[in-house]
Amino acid sequence: MLENEELHPLGEQQAEFYACILEPGGGSSQQETAYIGQRRLLLYKKALAGKLKRQTWKCNGRGYVDYREYIRQYKQWDNSRPTSPLSYPGDSGRWSSSPYLNDRSSENNSKGRASNSSVVGPRTSFGSAGESETVNYQQEPGYSFVGMHCIFDDIKASVNVLRFGHLSSELLAFGAADGSLVICSVAQPPRILHLLKGHTKEITDFDWSLNNQCLCSSSLDKSVRVWCVEKGSCLRVIYGNVPQLCIRFHPLNNNFLFVGHADQGLTVINFSTGRVLHRLSVESNITAMDTDHKGHVLFAGDAQGCIHSIKVNMHTGAMTHGHRTTKGMQRKSLTTTVQFRMFSLLAGGPVLLAANQDGSIRFFSVAMEVDGYLSLKCCLKLAPRARNIRASFCPLLSLERGEFIVSGNEDTNVYFYDFTRPKRPCVNKLQGHGVPTVGVAWNHGENFLATSDCEGVVIVWKRARDNAK
Repeated sequence: MLENEELHPLGEQQAEFYACILEPGGGSSQQETAYIGQRRLLLYKKALAGKLKRQTWKCNGRGYVDYREYIRQYKQWDNSRPTSPLSYPGDSGRWSSSPYLNDRSSENNSKGRASNSSVVGPRTSFGSAGESETVNYQQEPGYSFVGMHCIFDDIKASVNVLRFGHLSSELLAFGAADGSLVICSVAQPPRILHLLKGHTKEITDFDWSLNNQCLCSSSLDKSVRVWCVEKGSCLRVIYGNVPQLCIRFHPLNNNFLFVGHADQGLTVINFSTGRVLHRLSVESNITAMDTDHKGHVLFAGDAQGCIHSIKVNMHTGAMTHGHRTTKGMQRKSLTTTVQFRMFSLLAGGPVLLAANQDGSIRFFSVAMEVDGYLSLKCCLKLAPRARNIRASFCPLLSLERGEFIVSGNEDTNVYFYDFTRPKRPCVNKLQGHGVPTVGVAWNHGENFLATSDCEGVVIVWKRARDNAK
């Protein structure tokens, strides 16, 4: 730890001291601008020093609880700031304590992780140290997690997208930045079924067929691939001229593939023949999409934050422009998530979730009788992100109270938000990753939540048995 202090003499005490003396005393706007820039630099160095401390503890094999206790003692220098109680993964509010994260020794910690995971790498993950002191949670009864069901750690590249199979509680797939596509089972014992190799660049998106027998994937290598899940083999490769950014099966006619390209276009492809059936041009690159349950309307989010409602002929695959909206957007920002859901108590009908890179998460009411017209119900403004972090509905909890979503974050935590509480939307968080969390996915029964991070770690969290539906 002394080496890090020498390399970074600007510690937390000095950062707070300089931040106080740099307060502007009613000066001009130029002075305030300079103050803001200096304070941002100090806070950046403060965060960097904390990151180096966590890395040192990680390399020395020290446990998560030991590090949290050290951080608590380290902050005792500031008597004016109240110290909050320790917060462990699974032990903040609704989340019940994890069976292995409460072990007081690093030896017991490592044994507990090995017994609860099927694919365990040499890395040790832990959450952010400072977030629990700054976020005030409004506790509500709801989901309870008993800890980590399993950890998949074979992939060493960022896992940007992961999905459970349709109506499946066991099949899970995830795609990585190195072009790998992994199919695994989370049933006991959890195991990897197939490691699909074929893409040469980052996998941007993939989707399961209705019967979970096929997977389709898009990639920055300008190709679309269709895979056989049972054999783990590639059935067809469809080459394009530009990177492929997102992909979906038609929900009823799985012979149709919707593909969003990096040339401001959408295409419908017959995957049995590889023929392009129809093409539609839009104002910007389509980066995320979803369909309604019958496939009559395709909801597509572009690189500027606009959401398009596109009418689809399920017999011919022809697409026509419907509606478009930029409501809730203060500036142009890439769309990372578009997710449709059949019913919401808050909206009283179909709803759509849209997440953007600038940190905005929008909640739309969908009028299916008017070709998918979108009406903005509410919007959350979070901190801007440098990565494409995804979000997801929490459908079962939302049927009881509120309108809950789950999202990754660059501070390594997984957060749960309630749209019905605009002033204090964060209701809880999960801690377990050591680097930014980018992907989230529920299984069919919502007894498992899968999350992924920028180092390739996939954690499957298990809900408490008494709350599982």
